[in-house]
Amino acid sequence: MTTFDDREQAFEAKFAHDEEMRFRAEARSNKMLGLWAADLLGHSGAAAERYAADVVSADLKEVGHEDVVRKIATDLTGRVTVEGIREKMAELLPQAMEQILAET
Repeated sequence: MTTFDDREQAFEAKFAHDEEMRFRAEARSNKMLGLWAADLLGHSGAAAERYAADVVSADLKEVGHEDVVRKIATDLTGRVTVEGIREKMAELLPQAMEQILAET
């Protein structure tokens, strides 16, 4: 194997690792967002965990995060704005990434 092949394999492995970390961080962030929204809805315990799982599942319906924003905005109508949801998402993603990195 040549040095070029080794570098290519290393790049592909790093890309795969980075994508996995990004996916895990986004899923963790969505769960955290779901728990935040569940609290605003008055859910706790198992009900809050189920709601958070629904939020994580909502993100798998289409590319991007608009599906999550729509779900939470619909569920929290009158309690929080779409901008507030986006701000909370922006706040939680770095926290989720830090948690994921601390676990590895």
